[in-house]
Amino acid sequence: MPTRLTTLLPAPRPSRPPSRNDTAGPVAGTARPSRGVPWATALSLALVCFVTYTALSVRLHQRMLTTGYDLGIFEQAVRSYAHGHLPVAELKGPGFPLLGDHFSPVLALLAPLYRVWPTPVTLLVAQAALFAVAVIPLARWAEEVRGRRAALVVGLGYGASWGVAQAVGFDFHEVCFAVPLLGFSLTAVGRGRARAAALWALPLLLVKEDLGLTVAVVGLLIARTGERDDRRTGGALFLAGVLGSFLEMLVVIPAFNPGGTFAYSSSVPGAGSATPGVGELLLHYTVGLVTPDTKAQTVLALLSVTGFLAVRSPLLWAALPTLLWRFASDNQAYWGTGYHYSAVLMPVLFAAFVDVLTRPGPVRYALAASAAVTVLLLPQFPLWQLTQPATWHTDPRLATARRLMDRIPDDATVAASNRLVPQLTNRTRVSVFGLGGSRPDPEWIIDDSAQPQGWPISPDDDRRLLSEVRDNGRYRTVADQDGYVLLQRRP
Repeated sequence: MPTRLTTLLPAPRPSRPPSRNDTAGPVAGTARPSRGVPWATALSLALVCFVTYTALSVRLHQRMLTTGYDLGIFEQAVRSYAHGHLPVAELKGPGFPLLGDHFSPVLALLAPLYRVWPTPVTLLVAQAALFAVAVIPLARWAEEVRGRRAALVVGLGYGASWGVAQAVGFDFHEVCFAVPLLGFSLTAVGRGRARAAALWALPLLLVKEDLGLTVAVVGLLIARTGERDDRRTGGALFLAGVLGSFLEMLVVIPAFNPGGTFAYSSSVPGAGSATPGVGELLLHYTVGLVTPDTKAQTVLALLSVTGFLAVRSPLLWAALPTLLWRFASDNQAYWGTGYHYSAVLMPVLFAAFVDVLTRPGPVRYALAASAAVTVLLLPQFPLWQLTQPATWHTDPRLATARRLMDRIPDDATVAASNRLVPQLTNRTRVSVFGLGGSRPDPEWIIDDSAQPQGWPISPDDDRRLLSEVRDNGRYRTVADQDGYVLLQRRP
């Protein structure tokens, strides 16, 4: 039998030989494992999360608060797969091969669904389902070792965690596939099931190029249990993860990229073409990993969701690759709690939390601390929007926007405001109005001049560019209503 991963204190001698399927049993003064219907609690929690995530993300799309960067990009990729082509994203540039940006062939799994329902809502609902599925292994494991109360705290803690909430509230991203894979894999590691852990981890190589390093860490976690078979499995997984990431970043992505490079290496000092000095690199990869304060605040926010107990589990090591590349980057968007970058860390944290709960001792205060943090943080992140009346109010201007977009024919080339892009990606070749590198002289332009988003150009620049386009004589004004301007290129 493999040594339990998290047993740091001496355990009482079992009255019978333990089996590989054993989990931590009841301990004096602690909650007893649930004797109810197997999987009922975990499945119920997953269903609640799925409905919640779907309601938020679909409602944001209905209110035209989703964006071309990133929902539109991923829809263009899935649309390509659905029509039997390698992924192309017009939003990244005319004919841009998306495998030259990130290695995410897992998106092809959505192609059959998209073929039936060719709409960005398909991606949003699929993402909601994938995030919700991760509840199942985490809550089920917690229920087995500490009872239904623990399952509720862990399941709802993960489900309402700020990392998942931020991802659900910001378009669609390929990392939604990684979240359940990590949940199942790390649960299997904690329960001593090496082969299952490896099989759940390997597909991460098809989700995104950096996740191979997370696969490698899962391999180390498997190998450290000590048994010969597990060491072999863990060692093989470690090599597959490291080699997979490096091949994807150094060979596969550059082969597809029009510039022949991995574009994101330039944001990491020492990995790009301009190599800083040794002293600068040393400073960056020591003090620079915890400064400025934003990075430390992100770490505190991550650890707080489990009442800081996750630090007692070696399963937390699986969070290190993601944190290292984020904090090593010069891109400040990676450092904080915004966007979707922390979603993959939530199953890691809660798997580590359950791993700690398997140890003998009372758990009441641990569960209370995690539940308290979940409740305190919830109003600060996107899931709370479901309780706000504004979420369920529809701006009358949106009807005008839809009516004008209906005048754009299918398969036309279009430049649109970032928030209008996902309304058009399922039937046109659309790019973002004002973004450099976009297709020149599109057949149609539609711009929200009344409420510009401020990206990729400032509101003032947006209005200036629109005025220039209207004055140059190449386009005629088809409509100008409620702040939306629709232009058509002259023959």
